[in-house]
Amino acid sequence: MIENKKYKDSFNYAYIDEFTKKEIRRKTLKAVCIPGYQVPYSSPEMPISRGWGTGGLHLTLSLVGPNDVLKVIDQGSDASVNACNLRLFVQEMAKCALTFNTGEATIIQSRHRVPEEIMTEKQILVLQVPQPEPLRGVERHEAKTRMMHAEADYAKIWVTLYEAYVRSGALRSGAGHPIMVNGRYVATPSPIPSWDVPNLSMARCLYLFGAGREKRIHCIPPFTRVEPLEFEDIRFKVEEFVDIKCSASGEDKAFMDQIYDDDFNKSWVINDSNFLDKVRQGPRPPQKLFTNPE
Repeated sequence: MIENKKYKDSFNYAYIDEFTKKEIRRKTLKAVCIPGYQVPYSSPEMPISRGWGTGGLHLTLSLVGPNDVLKVIDQGSDASVNACNLRLFVQEMAKCALTFNTGEATIIQSRHRVPEEIMTEKQILVLQVPQPEPLRGVERHEAKTRMMHAEADYAKIWVTLYEAYVRSGALRSGAGHPIMVNGRYVATPSPIPSWDVPNLSMARCLYLFGAGREKRIHCIPPFTRVEPLEFEDIRFKVEEFVDIKCSASGEDKAFMDQIYDDDFNKSWVINDSNFLDKVRQGPRPPQKLFTNPE
């Protein structure tokens, strides 16, 4: 943290200069108007390395105001090193309020998880994205991927999904399963688990995705149809935790993490730390659940 008040006052509000913030806001509005489309932006320098959340930080600092309440989570936790440092930096630069409570936050910046609790129309979820291009695994040239998006030519990604199914017997492609946004653009939901993907569809909140290293912003506006890529006879499935309960709360309907005690005994615990606290204290907060097809 910066201790010298004179040094702090030399920075613009929320660190980023006003012209750059306006540019990021304009590009964000374009992304809202064209759901799933990747909009290039300037990606200004930040006091953290690109690849450590600069894309999410650009969006958060361009949108945050003195009346906002900020929550930052990393892999579901409010207490990780990444989450704590980004949270303190934004507060130092913008003087906004902080919270661990998902329901109280107006802006939530997240890495690799969507909160278990249902979000409202008054909230914005900003996701840090390491690689915004879902076609990068099948086409390394940027000019060609842009052309493929323009022509809605996604044949190669369908072939990749089929090959994954042949190898593993499941359509799941790991974290960041590709999605079809509003029936037009294939996009990445960031490396979130499959468990979170159904929560993106017809949500009441605004989802913003920022990739600082790749200089791209894309968006899922409220009440937008989002579909995971799947075949008619091979359906998308989320992670299943059959006969598994959280060792801290007894809950069995949430995304779980494996943990080990000092004797290497394995147990499971709810990944979303704030949701776990609410489940333990009661009552259970509203949660959108997805049932796998038979």
